[in-house]
Amino acid sequence: MKDGIIKFNCNWTKTDPIESPYIDELIHWHKVLFQKGFVGVDKKGVGFGNLSCRTTNNEFVITGSGTGGIAEIGQQHFALVTSFNIHRNTVDSTGPIIASSESMTHAVLYLCDPKIGAVIHVHNLPMWRALLRKVPKTDKSAEYGTPEMAKEVIKLYSQTDLKDRGILVMAGHEEGIVTFGPDIASAAKLLLHWAEQIG
Repeated sequence: MKDGIIKFNCNWTKTDPIESPYIDELIHWHKVLFQKGFVGVDKKGVGFGNLSCRTTNNEFVITGSGTGGIAEIGQQHFALVTSFNIHRNTVDSTGPIIASSESMTHAVLYLCDPKIGAVIHVHNLPMWRALLRKVPKTDKSAEYGTPEMAKEVIKLYSQTDLKDRGILVMAGHEEGIVTFGPDIASAAKLLLHWAEQIG
């Protein structure tokens, strides 16, 4: 499958733009990461990179599918994921746009730990290559946005120091890096810290 394609069954209810106190911060950090090239469009014209914040329980607001290539996103570029099922490979969302193809990975991190308040998924090949030997990584056979990837993240969270590190690389999704933290600023600053360390 091509990158950028949604691999889960998305039950999407189209609505007016999502109202959330987290959207302004998400817009800010999307712009920062876009300017640094962590979020954008690949050579095939496919948008990459997504950011989310937990709202209540395991619901979260996330940048919509294909929004990575938009320099300045707005309220109309967000979806609210209201529920998900790893085993059935389903994601339920509302909003003016369909949820990101990486929503399942965000969802499973929120499921792993109630202290996680935000998740970021970006692309950066040099950083990805360097991190493969430094931080927890998913199995090469696990493709992005699949139940296999979700199960890999759960395994890493329970069997490695991922909980303390707040960063993982997707070995089977070239360039794919995920960070998380108690809020979006923490998750973004952790990513930028690692970028500086690797240089």
